[in-house]
Amino acid sequence: MDLFEKVVSNPGPLGQFADAGYGYYYFPKLEGEISNHMFFRGKPVLVWSLNNYLGLANHPEVRRADTEAAEKFGLAAPMGARMMSGHTKYHEQLEQELAVFEKKEAAYLLNYGYMGMVSIIDSLLDRHDIVVYDSESHACILDGLRLHIGKRFVYPHNNMERFEFQIKHAQKSADQSGGGILVITEGVFGMPGDLGNLKGILRFKEKYGFRLLVDDAHGFGTMGITGAGTSEEQGVMDGVDIYFGTFAKAMAGIGAFVASEKRIIKSLAFKMRSQIFAKSLPMPMVIGSLKRLDLIRNHPELREKLWTNVHALQKGMREKGFDIGKTQSPVTPVFLKGGVGEATQIVADLRENYGIFCSVVIYPVVPKDVIMIRLIPTASHTMEDVKITIDAFSEIRTKLGEGKYSTGGIPPVADKY
Repeated sequence: MDLFEKVVSNPGPLGQFADAGYGYYYFPKLEGEISNHMFFRGKPVLVWSLNNYLGLANHPEVRRADTEAAEKFGLAAPMGARMMSGHTKYHEQLEQELAVFEKKEAAYLLNYGYMGMVSIIDSLLDRHDIVVYDSESHACILDGLRLHIGKRFVYPHNNMERFEFQIKHAQKSADQSGGGILVITEGVFGMPGDLGNLKGILRFKEKYGFRLLVDDAHGFGTMGITGAGTSEEQGVMDGVDIYFGTFAKAMAGIGAFVASEKRIIKSLAFKMRSQIFAKSLPMPMVIGSLKRLDLIRNHPELREKLWTNVHALQKGMREKGFDIGKTQSPVTPVFLKGGVGEATQIVADLRENYGIFCSVVIYPVVPKDVIMIRLIPTASHTMEDVKITIDAFSEIRTKLGEGKYSTGGIPPVADKY
């Protein structure tokens, strides 16, 4: 079979809807300043789909730092990978400040979170080592595990009874292979919004002798009394052996970092292929991230505003009888009953008639009869935004119950505008 024919004939679970949804449900174009209010297809919309948790994307100090760094260094500097010619004192400064913030000996910058996590896992493990991981781990973790040719054990999401069952098997396998054990979980799970049970996992650490890697993409900057993340929130910073955070969420930027013991960070710096063979993080993002980190550390009111909005939205949704799962973070999933056709009609109704832009999650991420609309409150949102949204969701739930979204199929949308 011709390779191209094979690729086209198997579009995948998302690609099968590409023709009907391109430019609307998939690859939509939001325009205007990054904010709680933007434009979609020429119309103003209230936006609940951006991970701009602390509202830093257009914070005046951030914009100034980004602009001044771009003017001074351009977007090309530094040229080359860190190991060869792309290393600067600013990269080192940001790493040192992140390490102190996370109470670790050292940290290392990563170009992108996704590639960074894949490379961290690949660099830490060899074929003798054993991995135990949460069943709802992010795609970057799963793709990193695909590179691991040793044994892997998965436990049901946050189920500590099954975790111990699997860690026992992992210990037995490690004793036989002579390898070590790595446990991987997330701090905040980005779809349901609940927290990884770090405390529960760490109760088994001494007994079974594993190391713990936490992907805290959604927790860094939002969780904990200082914003240091989910490990701070749960009071277990010392128990987390390797902490991973990204700049794409609370810091509204590009890049990521990994923090651990100095000897581990040194080893990773010489092994992570996604960093060794890729261009260094551009100077404007490095200097801009220094400013973002400064704001996280010294302006707790940003995080307080975020959580004021989070509590208002989640409390209001629960009081109206909506199922928002077990979220313990700003991530706010709203669960409804229905299929793909109903989901797309609900999204279209929200965007066209209520002026609300949010993301919908369907099968295979959730079961076939479940619609999950994920709302991301930020420090930029207002109480009026919350009220408008809760009222709109109440109306669409009534329409759903009355069968008004049951006509089947995906509403036709123009490919371009």
